[in-house]
Amino acid sequence: VPGQSLGYGFVNYVEAGDADKAISTLNGLKLQTKTIKVSYARPSSASIRDANLYVSGLPKAMGQKEMEQLFSQYGRIITSRILIDQVTGVSRGVGFIRFDKRVEAEEAVRGLPGQKPLGATEPITVKFANSPGQKSGGALLSLCPSARRYGALHHPPQRFRFSPLAIEAVPGLAGVGLGAPAAGWCIFVYNLAPEADESVLWQLFGPFGAVTNVKVIRDFATNKCKGFGFVTMTNYEEAAMAIASLNGYRLGDRVLQVSFKTSKQHK
Repeated sequence: VPGQSLGYGFVNYVEAGDADKAISTLNGLKLQTKTIKVSYARPSSASIRDANLYVSGLPKAMGQKEMEQLFSQYGRIITSRILIDQVTGVSRGVGFIRFDKRVEAEEAVRGLPGQKPLGATEPITVKFANSPGQKSGGALLSLCPSARRYGALHHPPQRFRFSPLAIEAVPGLAGVGLGAPAAGWCIFVYNLAPEADESVLWQLFGPFGAVTNVKVIRDFATNKCKGFGFVTMTNYEEAAMAIASLNGYRLGDRVLQVSFKTSKQHK
């Protein structure tokens, strides 16, 4: 949508000390309904791409700090997130960990699968949270459909040298990470009601991050929704979280099917 904010921005300081002060003062500040994230922009590099891991089988009582402790032996953790059930407020046992570098993530993938953390009934599974364009992995496909909401994005203290919204993940910048197309990540939403309109999609996906476009496909004769639509988001992680939380979500008397758009789906 022309003229609409994409949900992120950049500020250049002359003095490093001023930048540090801005980060320590403003990171986590609540503005209206949003909590802003402020950190140093992460320089684009092949070594930091595809360092995001999907984790399942976590003990329900395990929090983000405990999950970080489990993974921190393999390298610097940039962000972590645990999916939370909207109804019960309890962990779904599924989370995401982003490492500073790809090699650190690879070490965690080799070292942690099969381990059983304290309180776990089964060994945990650790996979790369691949972008939809990658053929390997496919961790998102195994996300529990009943997951309704994700937990707050957690930034480990004193680790703000790198931005959770990395430069390589910003569309239009050099060194685009995760294979993101310039237009962003397109999400297919199926089983919408005939009366559904664009505002419904904005309300559903807006809380997960920057939404650049929504489109409900309408019947030419009746102008009613044909049962599906599309949402474009700028950031892969936010799009993945929206899919994980909204796939299987009950909207009225309908259960939504939400996935990354493929070439076979309607345009």
